[in-house]
Amino acid sequence: MNFKYTAIAFTALSLTVSSCNDFLDEMPDNRTELDTPEKITKLLVTAYPTTSWNLLAEFSSDNTDDNGPKYQIFDRLSREIYEWKDTKETGNDSPVTYWSSCYKAIATANQALEAIDKLQAEGISPSLLSAQRGEALLCRAYGHFMLSYIFCEAWSESNKNTALGIPYSTLPETTVNPQYDRETIGKTYEHIAADLEAGLPLIDDNNYSVAKYHFNSKAAYAFAARFYLYYCQYDKAIEYATKVLGNDPALVMRDWGTLGSLSLNDDLQPDAYVDASNRANLLLYTARSYWGLYNGPLTTTNRYTHNPTISKNETSESTGIWGDCSTTLKQIAANYTSIPKVVFRKYPFFYFEVVDPSANTGYYNIVQAAFTTDEALLIRAEAYTMKKEYDKAIADMQIWENSYTTSKVALTEQGINDFYGKLDYYTPQKPTVKKELHPDFTIEPGTQENMLHFILHARRILTLHEGLRWGDIKRYGITIYRRTVEKQIITVTDEMKVDDPRRALQIPNTVIGAGLTPNPRNK
Repeated sequence: MNFKYTAIAFTALSLTVSSCNDFLDEMPDNRTELDTPEKITKLLVTAYPTTSWNLLAEFSSDNTDDNGPKYQIFDRLSREIYEWKDTKETGNDSPVTYWSSCYKAIATANQALEAIDKLQAEGISPSLLSAQRGEALLCRAYGHFMLSYIFCEAWSESNKNTALGIPYSTLPETTVNPQYDRETIGKTYEHIAADLEAGLPLIDDNNYSVAKYHFNSKAAYAFAARFYLYYCQYDKAIEYATKVLGNDPALVMRDWGTLGSLSLNDDLQPDAYVDASNRANLLLYTARSYWGLYNGPLTTTNRYTHNPTISKNETSESTGIWGDCSTTLKQIAANYTSIPKVVFRKYPFFYFEVVDPSANTGYYNIVQAAFTTDEALLIRAEAYTMKKEYDKAIADMQIWENSYTTSKVALTEQGINDFYGKLDYYTPQKPTVKKELHPDFTIEPGTQENMLHFILHARRILTLHEGLRWGDIKRYGITIYRRTVEKQIITVTDEMKVDDPRRALQIPNTVIGAGLTPNPRNK
């Protein structure tokens, strides 16, 4: 089903951008002395990134094509990220702003941890501060994890002692322009794991008025499951995903049928998608971003898009073992037939935060579902597959299929092998859902490889526009291409192979100028 929508013109309003020249030396809040558990709890509201990584990840991935010079370029940032270029742009979706936002959140977490230590030294019972400590540790781990996701290579056993990580900040900043060094990705992951394991037992959902705006227990477990999947520690990924899913995962999946029945007009679907009362949403946060505009029927954001060529062959209108997505998915893609854009309605067109009413300036915002039960299910299925526990992986994928599609296909090992095993591998001119995998770990031909193609296909559709495809591309060494698609003619302009250093976005030029080691480049 194609959704027809009259494309509307859009004139960008002014977007105020704060200075991003500082590095890790931001004091999170110097207005209040942190002398009670309640004040620390309030401070931790600001321990989450306030900008989005979606554009950086989606425009770097194979979820985006160039629709040609017929369409105008919205801004230099989108062009440079799409073309895998190092950028000096400073907008709210830029690398420098995301870097700064994450380290500000980390600085807040460190300030909270220092205040907790001080209060405990003054005699306050640790039990009165344990929930705050747990949240601060999870926030610190998450900020560093997301920085590594964007600015580092994927962790692997062979590169853990050589590939660059990011500076792991554990102390509040008390000096101007502190000096930091980049450790390895292995050291970065060790620090994240330590904070996770220390913080997880301390999380207390009763400490929050709205738990889903914080690292509540299930959100924390979902983060741990994703992290340990990327860390190739599959038993732990399964353990934590199971804590999220419970004994009957079908009961905690998103109600895709109800969501899909809502109108694609206005913001009905996006509002429902990020509803805090939805059982599938585990952690929600607000980010300043244009990303909602890229996912709406706007004529100014049509140069680089998730277009019909990708949709029909690889994602929201492709064919999987469950059938034709355009007829079986419960969440129908909005195909704006007058412009080259096919999207799932997850982000609103306009969440505008007015700063200056007289000038009508301010910030565009999105609400991000950072962790969901649906993703946790696919994490567990992948971990089971890596352990060759195929019956368990197939059982999880059957739950996913039943939840997200109307298909009645009963999944079997033979059926999955027949479907994905017989598909041709993707080429830019003849795209399919099956792309060659070149991970830094062993995949057995046959069932294991075909199960992974199935899971990667499902996750690419499930998480479309949310930036998680970039992680799969990096972890599995998938070659991707820059393609210009004009009148159904595909022209390849660049490719990114498994060993391409551009898979790690360049760190901001401001911190390179301050002496931090840049990511390597071939030229």
